[in-house]
Amino acid sequence: MIEYLKGTLAELQPAAAVVECGGVGYCVNISLNTYSALQQQGEGNVVKVFVEESIREDAHLLYGFTTKAERTLFALLTSVSGVGAATARMILSALSPIELVDVVSTGNERLLKGVKGIGLKTAQRIIVDLKDKIVAVSAEIPAAAGAKAQTVAMSPIAEEAVAALTALGFSPAPSHKVVLAIIGEEPDATVEKVIKLALKRL
Repeated sequence: MIEYLKGTLAELQPAAAVVECGGVGYCVNISLNTYSALQQQGEGNVVKVFVEESIREDAHLLYGFTTKAERTLFALLTSVSGVGAATARMILSALSPIELVDVVSTGNERLLKGVKGIGLKTAQRIIVDLKDKIVAVSAEIPAAAGAKAQTVAMSPIAEEAVAALTALGFSPAPSHKVVLAIIGEEPDATVEKVIKLALKRL
């Protein structure tokens, strides 16, 4: 069982990263939350990624997270019937850990249903199965992370960019997440620039 990988960030893409440890490059599947965190640390630098393994008959996959809280949420999501690793990663790409905790604890099935591939029944099942379990995770999430997300979310530029992307046919939840990540990286970006960058990541 791999607990974490600590090594050089050799490659980074929105959905995957390669961490080189002792001359071996490990490809880990990541969420947009983890992508943003790793992007801030930068390729060529030493990073620490907490790992969740998915062993199947046809593949041995690694899922990586920069925080234990996100990894815990991933494990909880995949424990729900009908929610696989790919769906769990999609949810964690659309919502930050603190947003997911809030969505489940308040029973906000509407926002959860906005994630691509999540229907009403699956959203309801996630809320029912995890409502009692997910509260403990909130203690592991830094308060600053939630405050930062809230501040960016209220930005008029963020709202306009998400509205434009939604009008173009993209789901609101992942669009919101990508826009937050872009504005976090480039606070002075114009609406047009945010939208163009978002189109490359969605």
